[in-house]
Amino acid sequence: MCPPIEPGAVRPSRLASLAPQDEERGFALERLQQPPGDPGGHKLPHPEVRRRSLSLEGRKGALSASNPPLVVVAKVKSALRIVALDQTARARGLRNGQALADARAMVPDLDAVDEDPAADTALLGALADWAERYTPLVALDPPDGLMLDITGCAHLFDGEEALVADCLVRLQAQGFLARAAIADTPGAAWAVARFGDTSLVPPGDARSALIGLPLAALRLESVTVSALERVGLKRIGQIVEAPRAPLAARFGAGLINRLDQALGAAEEAISPRRPVAALIAERRFAEPIMHETDIAAVLTALATRLVPGLEARDAGARRFELALFRVDGVVARLGVGTSRPVRAPAHVVGLFAEKFAGLADDVDVGFGFDMVRLSVPETASDAPAQIDLAGDATGEADLAQLIDRIGARLGSDRVHRVVGRDSHIPERSEAFPLAGTLMEDSEVAMVSGDGPIDRPLRLFPNPEPVQAVAAVPDGPPVHFRWRRVLYRVARVEGPERIAPEWWRNDEDLTRDYFRVEDAAGHRFWLYREGLYGFETVSPRWYLHGVFG
Repeated sequence: MCPPIEPGAVRPSRLASLAPQDEERGFALERLQQPPGDPGGHKLPHPEVRRRSLSLEGRKGALSASNPPLVVVAKVKSALRIVALDQTARARGLRNGQALADARAMVPDLDAVDEDPAADTALLGALADWAERYTPLVALDPPDGLMLDITGCAHLFDGEEALVADCLVRLQAQGFLARAAIADTPGAAWAVARFGDTSLVPPGDARSALIGLPLAALRLESVTVSALERVGLKRIGQIVEAPRAPLAARFGAGLINRLDQALGAAEEAISPRRPVAALIAERRFAEPIMHETDIAAVLTALATRLVPGLEARDAGARRFELALFRVDGVVARLGVGTSRPVRAPAHVVGLFAEKFAGLADDVDVGFGFDMVRLSVPETASDAPAQIDLAGDATGEADLAQLIDRIGARLGSDRVHRVVGRDSHIPERSEAFPLAGTLMEDSEVAMVSGDGPIDRPLRLFPNPEPVQAVAAVPDGPPVHFRWRRVLYRVARVEGPERIAPEWWRNDEDLTRDYFRVEDAAGHRFWLYREGLYGFETVSPRWYLHGVFG
């Protein structure tokens, strides 16, 4: 289990940067027109990305005549130019930034496709999901990189060098050309991954690793790099000891800031793609699992491992997230919410069992999962409470479990509960929040269950206007017409006067409610809106609900 950094920390101690093998190529270089979804299971927008094996045979095939050169083009300054190209195109003499017309003149059999930023973004997001197998703190580094905070996680892979090797081998198996580097700062990791010749910068040695790299490794604008080269400054080592005031005056403060960030003199934060969970437990497997019983057993073990951490915080989980890492790189995520704080592993397993049953065949196990992670993104206070003398928690706990099971099966957004609110106006006196939503105490009214039921169980969402005949100013209705039907009143009770809250500053009028019954025994709840002679000269009548 990787210990997450504290929320207040700005600069982690060790970071890994993933980048394309060539600084000029992006992840979505090789593109084919084919239906969404590749053999690896990645469901990405059309068109899809073609991946080639990085074995010796694959590299030879990439340079053979059977594979026509492939480039990605985009409109740059009103002209179509190459923004990415594969190995075959590079071997035929094409280069990044070249005009498409010139490229076709050099290579008549060139295959060119349009740039698709949406597909690139989706692919980068899928890779970020996959990279969470190494750390929960994964940040996007657009357009073609990832930044991983591996602080405290490297020991799970027998060290940083083994972590990098495992990452690159798995990416190679998926068909990606990638480089990786680990350093103390995001800037140093980014620079070494794209321009360096090593994958591991020892702690405190960022300066030595950077001084021989080109200035483009500082993530500078191309205009700034060109201006520096014109005055003979091409390497980072040439500006490390140079006077800073002249450099900042001529090339801007951004140059100095990027240098300080790479060397660790200035703090640089990374923004994880997903919020950091309060607690995480995970398990890896030498052989993938795919049966539901195996997943349930692992889930039970992971939920049990989370209990001590929750107890130490006097908290319970309000939401659980299960991440299933497939061997081909696809990550399936399932989440369940709870109506009250939960720690019991059996309850957690039961909720996910309902979730799996509700999804039916939506979860594709493929060739199995080689890693399972259970996290707690949301917690709430759950101090010990007194239960009954027999030691059983019933009543409210049973209701909460029922709500959780229904929500896991049908979706938590489909389960609501009735909550009383502090208002006498009928349509404001109740709320219907989601069953798992916590409401502030100031929003919930203390409703007593004593006394007779004098309100109808069925209220209309909006009171419906009726035509009524009654004695003025405050007499009950004699008869009324509702939905084109005339009802003659045989019995009546009331009025019950309800005035609007004085602090709301709205235009609501006082209401006089009557419980009436017609000759056929139908019972209605009507009200007259407005006090005659004080608030209005012509009160209006409305039907708000029916009894029975």
